[in-house]
Order: sequence, then C-alpha cells, then structure tokens
Amino acid sequence: MSTAPDKWRPSLTLVIFTVLATVGILPLVGLFFFRLYDNQLIRQTQAELIAQSRVLATIYAQEVAARLDGGLMLGAEVPPGVLPDPGDQVTPIRPALDLTANDLLRRRPDALAAPKPAQAAYVEIGARLTPIIRETQKVTLAGFRILDPQGVVIAGRQEIGQSLAHIEEVADALHGQYRATLRNRVPDKPPPPIYSFSRGLGVHVFSAMPVIVNNRVAGVIYTTRTPSNIFDHLYQERAKFVLAGLAVILGTIAIGLVFSRTITLPMRELIDRAARIGRGDREAFQPLKHYGTREFAQLSHSFLGMAEQLARRSDYIATFSAHLTHELKSPLTSIKGAAELLQDSVQGKAEGLTPAEQKTFIANILSDTQRLEAMAQRLRELARAESLPQNERTELAPVIADLRNRFPASAIEASGSLDRAIGMSSEKALIVLSHIADNAVRHKAGTIRLEAVDARTTVLVTVSNDGEPISAPNRDRIFDAFFTTRRDQGGTGMGLAIARAVMASHGGSIRLKPTDEGAAFELQFPVA
Repeated sequence: MSTAPDKWRPSLTLVIFTVLATVGILPLVGLFFFRLYDNQLIRQTQAELIAQSRVLATIYAQEVAARLDGGLMLGAEVPPGVLPDPGDQVTPIRPALDLTANDLLRRRPDALAAPKPAQAAYVEIGARLTPIIRETQKVTLAGFRILDPQGVVIAGRQEIGQSLAHIEEVADALHGQYRATLRNRVPDKPPPPIYSFSRGLGVHVFSAMPVIVNNRVAGVIYTTRTPSNIFDHLYQERAKFVLAGLAVILGTIAIGLVFSRTITLPMRELIDRAARIGRGDREAFQPLKHYGTREFAQLSHSFLGMAEQLARRSDYIATFSAHLTHELKSPLTSIKGAAELLQDSVQGKAEGLTPAEQKTFIANILSDTQRLEAMAQRLRELARAESLPQNERTELAPVIADLRNRFPASAIEASGSLDRAIGMSSEKALIVLSHIADNAVRHKAGTIRLEAVDARTTVLVTVSNDGEPISAPNRDRIFDAFFTTRRDQGGTGMGLAIARAVMASHGGSIRLKPTDEGAAFELQFPVA
C-alpha cells in the first residue's frame, strides 16, 4: 500500500489557531494604515478653518462696505466664473486636501517687506478684528492673519505690516479664489519614535479665504492650524478602542469555540475511533458523541458504516473459510483413502480387492468428485451473487417462464404484479428462485406458488410450496452456508445462502415465513 510522503504538515489545531490569530490581529494591523485616518483628520481641520474664515470674512466685508464712501481702495476684480451664482442658496466649500496625493508643500515662506504700507482704513479694520481673532484663537488654537487687498498683514499676532502676497495660496486668494494647502512644519520638540507612523503629525493646514466686496477682492482671511494628533485622538477615544478590542477578543474566542465544537473535537474522536477499530475494538463502531456539522456527520456515518461492513466481511470470510475447509475435508479424505486402497491393490501390497469392492471405491470417488464439482459451481454462483449490480432490470414474468422450463416436473403457479420491473438481472433473479424451487422439489413439493405484490419501492414475492415442512430447530440455520439435511444426497447447503447473498447485494432481502404446512419465503425485490 502506497503512503503519503513523510513531510511536515500543519495540524488542524495549528491551522485554526493561525486563522483566529489573523482575525484578531487584522483590526490592530489596520491602525498602521494611518494615512487614511490622517486624511480624515486633515480634512476635518480644513473644514473647521473654512467655517472660521467665512465668519471673519463676513465681518471684514461689512467693515469694508461701511468705509467705501471714504475712499477705501479695493483689490483685483474677481474673474468671471469664480464667484458662485447669486441665486444659489447654498454654496459650500468642501475640504479636498489629500495627504496621499502629494499635496504636501515645503514650509511656508517668510513674510517680506511690504512695497507700500496698508491704507489707514484697512489698519483700522484690522484693529477692530484683532480682539475677535484673539478670542477665537483661544478656543480653536488656529493662527490668523488678516490681509488687505495687496497682501499686507493688518491683523494677527505677528508679521503686522509685512507682505504675504508672494505665498501661493495667498496669491490665489488675492485674485478671488479660495485655496488651501498642506505644508511641512518643524515641531517645537522631537516627537516620540512611534509618531513616525503618521505623516499627518508633521504638517500644517493653511487656508486662504478671499473677502469679496462689489465683485472685487477686499482682503484675505489667512488661517493655519496643525491637524489633530492621531495618537491624542486615539487616547481620547481609548474607552471605545478598549471595547472594540474586547469585542475582537471575545469574537475570536467564540469563533475558536465554534471551530473546536464543530470540527476539532469530532475529528479527534473519529481519529481515535479509527485507531481503536484498527486494534480490533468492536465497541468503536458506536456513533460519535457529537458530530458538529452535517457534512462531518455524513462522513462519520459513512466511515463507521464502511468500517463495520469491512469487519463483518472479515468475520464472514473467516467463518466461510472455516466452513469451506471443513466441507472440502470430508470428500478429499474419502477420495484419498479410496485412491490409496486401489493403489495398494494394484501394487499387490495387500490382499487384492474384489471387483465389487473396486467398483464401490470408484463409485465413492466419482460421488465425492461430483460433490466437489457441485460445491465449486455453488462457489462461482456465490461470487457472482455478491458482485455489485450495474443498472440491472427485468420483469418477473419471463423469469418465471424460465423457472418452469428448468423444473418441468413441478407445477409452478404465479400471480400478481409480474410485469413490474425489478432492479436485478433475469439471470440473478432466476438463480434466487431456482435455489428455492430446488429445495422445494428435493423436499417432495408438488406445487410451487409465487404471488407478487407491488409495494411502490419494492416488489414483495411470496414463494410457497406443499413439500415437507422445515423443523423448528433448523428454521434459524437454513440460510447458513454449508448447512444441509441432505448431505448424503449430494446437498452442499449453499443454495439459500447464495439466494440471500444475491438479494442483499441488490438491496433486497429474503426471510422464512411461518406456515402450517410446507414452506414459504418472502422476497423483497427492489424496483428498477
């Protein structure tokens, strides 16, 4: 028997543990993909800056509009298509910064000296807005710069009077278009090494919101802020993450218990049963305590059924071999003894046998030889009987016609569902009925009656005769191989055993029915 190559193979427990560990680690691994989370925090920061800038821009625009009659100069005219449609009630500015799309720029350039100072009116407006932006900064932690139409800082903590017009986002805003950028920043102190997992910790979000008055740029609200620290955010939400971790752990344990209950334990029990069956323990054929899944239950039933059938087959072969050896021993011993006496007589080693004695010994040898031939024929029939059927079918009517031809001296009567197709070949059906009829004839039966009844999935055939009845002690032994009450008449005791083997191999059955006279058998033929 060939065996699988001897190499390392993971156990089922190891495979299940690996799967469960992977399931448990996946949520933790997801924390290392910080870029997606960084983007969310960056866009959240941009949205906050847009909202704050828009409020300040509205106040700024009102202050500018109130001073237009005093000769306040406005900036560049807004190009067509930049401003939203005046009929639109909602004109949101959606955050669109993307850390993964290479939107990150170098550090913000330093302020430059202004080509000319801001108008006094704009300086006054900046002074009026300074308290507002400082109070706002206390809460939002954002940095604010209020610029005039030329890009000169008129309000903020630093860079008052200097120009920021050369910065990309400010330049766009001075032409009437909102612009936001991401820029590198240098932190005040080196961050912990774990912070290197997040790129969002080393950037600033800059937002430049134009202030539009009479379709011209009146100034810019320039704001900046560092996005929320992802680790600070995780710490603030630690309770939720702990609950999520516990849910993952409990879920993993639950999955492990399900695997163990439905796969591991039944498989280990089946392996133990296989080992016990291999050692010859007949108690191992009992059903498993727990099957787990439908497929494993089917596998276990099939395996235990196959093992039990093989064990029965082994017992049958052992018993059959013992009976066959016993049955062959008697005729072979008789043949050998007779042949030795004849040989001694021919060689003159003993007193010569008379012609009558020689004829007797020769007759005995021929009789035993015929018995061995009959036994060999029965063994061939038994071998054919135990072969598996292959899409066989026939009707009982032609089989009974052949049976009448085989036993012309007997009256064979048949009735019932003789045209119903059965799942057996005509040859094998004739073997079954012939053995039953042969036993009946040898027990002095004059009439054999067959009655077939269609029972949907089977055809029940009752075969009865008016011959000698079967004695009570023999009723339980008539289907045993080599059991016969006509051994002196050449009986082999295999006829009914062959009939039972044929019926069993085709999914049918045969049994002896109780009767007051003669003998009666009930045969269940499977329908085709």
